[in-house]
Amino acid sequence: MKNYLEKINPTLKEYYEILSPEIPDFLADYINTEAMQKQNGISVTCGTYYSDMYDQVWYSSLDHSIAVALIIWNFTKDKKQTLSGLFHDIATPVFKHCIDFMNKDYEKQESTEELTTKLIKDSKEIMDLLKRDGIKIEEINDYHIYPIADNDTPMLSSDRLEYTLSNGYGVTEKLWGLDDIKEVYQDIVILKNEKGIDELGFKSIKKAEKFVLTMSKLSRLYRRNKTKFTMQFLADTMKKMSEAGLVTVDDLYKYSEAEVMKMIEDCSLENVSECFKSWKTAKQIKESDNKPEDVFFVSIDNVKVRYINPLVLVDGKAKRIMDVSDVAKDAIEIAREYKTKKYAYLDFKY
Repeated sequence: MKNYLEKINPTLKEYYEILSPEIPDFLADYINTEAMQKQNGISVTCGTYYSDMYDQVWYSSLDHSIAVALIIWNFTKDKKQTLSGLFHDIATPVFKHCIDFMNKDYEKQESTEELTTKLIKDSKEIMDLLKRDGIKIEEINDYHIYPIADNDTPMLSSDRLEYTLSNGYGVTEKLWGLDDIKEVYQDIVILKNEKGIDELGFKSIKKAEKFVLTMSKLSRLYRRNKTKFTMQFLADTMKKMSEAGLVTVDDLYKYSEAEVMKMIEDCSLENVSECFKSWKTAKQIKESDNKPEDVFFVSIDNVKVRYINPLVLVDGKAKRIMDVSDVAKDAIEIAREYKTKKYAYLDFKY
């Protein structure tokens, strides 16, 4: 099998090299397994990429997972932690967190994570590689056990850092370039947080502020009405087709998004394909604080609030940026308090 890392485009290669100038040899073997390659057909944007309402670059769940692994490797040089980062989204289904919406998991968006161990165990390729490397499955199947890989909001982890960097580069919206990413990333070091636990943080207030300002914009974009509408619409579409026996839960892990979209476009159930086309070609969402009549609408208040209050070095001590910067404090508060109009809708019945 050809090495996936040899096929990536120059921009993605340059981004990866910022995250880790050294890409360890062992990583390619795991990336090239069939179980990991399935993630290449899934976008990190939860389906928003496919509608004309958005202007986004393609970035797969595999690309994100590799980037997280590279960040972990860059800061730890630990093979087990690096692999835990690589595998953290191996259980991601088509349309990503839309399936959490289907499962009514709006706030945590973790409803698919329990399948991670099963998918690793079911991959003979991965299990053979782990045996070769003398690694037990329980050492790599839960990245939550490694604080550099993952931790609780609002701390900075490799996962949270990566999707902020890439989403700001055009995956969600173009807010900065590779030079900005490099400037921010090269200021990051491992610090000890309030609990004496390792956590990624910044050496300078200015770089931390720059990161937080972009993070704040992204936090609001994740919860804007057209994003919530898209995620619920796709979740409802999958649910309709599932209840009709036209698609199974296993299909969401078996097929790529392109293949599932073809199923939707060919669907003869009610007006599924017509509504899907209307969503794909829509240029903007409609919003109102008054409940719309005779149209498909979404109204979700308790969606997950993604924000980061990173550590920063001040006089040799690690502090939360909110405690030392009014600029960062204002940006984080704006992100946390962001509200949309109550209803989002398009002019079709569903």
